[in-house]
Amino acid sequence: MDTTRLEAFSDGVFAIAWLLAQKPWIVPIPGTTKLHRLDENIGAVSVELTPDDLRDIDDATSKITVQGARYPKKLEQMTDR
Repeated sequence: MDTTRLEAFSDGVFAIAWLLAQKPWIVPIPGTTKLHRLDENIGAVSVELTPDDLRDIDDATSKITVQGARYPKKLEQMTDR
C-alpha cells in the first residue's frame, strides 16, 4: 500500500473513502457539528483507493482480534426489541 499517498488524509476521510469503495449502494452518513469537518469529509469522494490498497487494508484488518462486547450488557438487552 502506498502509505505516503494515503497519509495525507485524516482517519475520518480514509474511513469514508474505504466505505465508498466497498459497494456502490453504501452511502456513509458521517456526523459532524463543524463546517470544516464537513468540508473535509466531502473530500473523501476524491480519494481513490486502488484494488491493491483495499487488499492491503483487508489483510491488515483481518489480523486484528476484536475483543469485548459491542455494547454493555444492559444496552445489549435493549437491542432487537
